[in-house]
Amino acid sequence: MKRTDKHPWTATIIAVALMAALCATAVLAAAPDDSAAGDAAPAKTAAKDTRTLGIVLYPRFELLDVYGPAEMFGNVTGKLKVVMVAQKAGSVASAQGPRVVAEYGFDDCPPLDLVLVPGGFGTLTEVNNPAMLQWLRERAEKAEIMMSVCSGSAILAKAGLLDGRRATSNKQYFNLAVAQGPKVDWIKKARWVDDGNRVTSSGVSAGMDMALHVIERLYGTKTAETIADAAEYQWHRDADNDPFARFAK
Repeated sequence: MKRTDKHPWTATIIAVALMAALCATAVLAAAPDDSAAGDAAPAKTAAKDTRTLGIVLYPRFELLDVYGPAEMFGNVTGKLKVVMVAQKAGSVASAQGPRVVAEYGFDDCPPLDLVLVPGGFGTLTEVNNPAMLQWLRERAEKAEIMMSVCSGSAILAKAGLLDGRRATSNKQYFNLAVAQGPKVDWIKKARWVDDGNRVTSSGVSAGMDMALHVIERLYGTKTAETIADAAEYQWHRDADNDPFARFAK
């Protein structure tokens, strides 16, 4: 006896549903894996979903030393939080005049994964500030990376945090840094120097190149390049070639 299907479209609906399911499976299988090599943090840092970067302010810090890296790091959306820290919370005047608000003081600053010390004319005071030097030593014990821009490396050096390390600094005030760290291997020609958990850069604008390098190291090349392009910034990617090294004596 011949079977009569009261709903001839049923088979078609089932077939379409099966095809849709197969297509969805294929798309998921082909989707890029964010943990793939080339745009992922190294295995040792992959488990860290979010980090906090503390940028240290002090009177007469260099404005671009802070805001250049802050622009770059601040655009690592959802993975990195940037906070401003000073010896005491509140407004801190830069060398150029504009003031920046430190959200935290040394006494109530939360745990920091990354620490960045800018340079500026205030360096001359901070290399002799026991509170600053001791706080940096304490933070360095737990921080993933301690960074400096410009003469900020002189402060790290005075705190003893660059002893036995390779480092660089602002080329026009290079001797200032060298004087604070006789046990440091100072590199005159470097745009920035990556020595593991210590990363230092040359003067002012070099802080942005260093920041992008650290972003690349932690979050991948694609992330760093996307941030540089969004800022319309031409990333100087050769760490060993600082065009301003001619000023170093």
